[in-house]
Amino acid sequence: MRALFLALSLAAGSTYAVEPALSAADTLSAVQRVKPVTPQTSGPNVLRAQVLLDRAHFSPGEMDAAYGSNMRQAIRGFQKLRQLPVSGNIDAATWTELERDDAPVLAVYTLTAQDIAGPYAPVPPDMAGKAKLATLGYASLAEALGERFHCSPELLRRLNPGRTMKRAGEQLLVPNVAIIKPLPKAASLLVDAKEGTLTLLDAGGMPFAQFPASTGSQHDPLPQGRWQVRGVATNPEYRYNPKLFWDAKAGDTKARIAAGPNNPVGLAWIDLSIEHYGIHGTPEPGKIGKTQSHGCVRLTNWDVMQVVRAVSRGASVLMQA
Repeated sequence: MRALFLALSLAAGSTYAVEPALSAADTLSAVQRVKPVTPQTSGPNVLRAQVLLDRAHFSPGEMDAAYGSNMRQAIRGFQKLRQLPVSGNIDAATWTELERDDAPVLAVYTLTAQDIAGPYAPVPPDMAGKAKLATLGYASLAEALGERFHCSPELLRRLNPGRTMKRAGEQLLVPNVAIIKPLPKAASLLVDAKEGTLTLLDAGGMPFAQFPASTGSQHDPLPQGRWQVRGVATNPEYRYNPKLFWDAKAGDTKARIAAGPNNPVGLAWIDLSIEHYGIHGTPEPGKIGKTQSHGCVRLTNWDVMQVVRAVSRGASVLMQA
């Protein structure tokens, strides 16, 4: 596998002597592999850290090989769990703990005929336009692959320079996230608006997974208090009611939006014991933790699906600012 990584990267014209390409994340030298990850850093060792954090269930959100606020929170959560100094930076001790997972951080994925066929279609920005569609599927193969491999479409392009992503059989380097292990059942959930995170806790109150979250806004603050999970719906339809949105456009009417990853609530809705509020996915994973929501707790589609499998009806949800 290491040889294949090198062959793919060299075929794309990467130069290791000057600055390793992102595709070198598994072939970095011993010195490069332990370089600290701090604000403003980027590159293959940052990508390596993002994949390892994701596989440890401390999600950095949409992976992009650059240190950002979501990655900082993921590092902090991981350091707390492993009883390391909580700095938000990956130092030597944190690298040691992360690299207990020694599986490759990149994998080779071969495009299938189904990948190429889609179907893919543009998604209208307005609710009225969305309501006309029979399904809210992916707009492009790059978007679909980004969600499957927990990364931005731009990261896929940077990992695979010169590849067209237009023919079945083409091989791509992707973050190796298919080996992420399922989570155990959570006894409770903690949503922290200040930290911008959703954390899963066991029966003893110990955290074991953390995800970046958008958690409300000045107009629609997070409803603080303790609530319960009432139920879970995957691949849900969405019922748009403009009366519930302060920023609804004049002339908007109620609309029924078909299911799909580009549905306004993404691939899942976790219903809470407070009317109109829930935990859900999103069609815009790159905005999680960076833009506000309408009061609900919004996660990437891949993260919300992990949470769905880890929660049951009646689980406690504490929301705090």
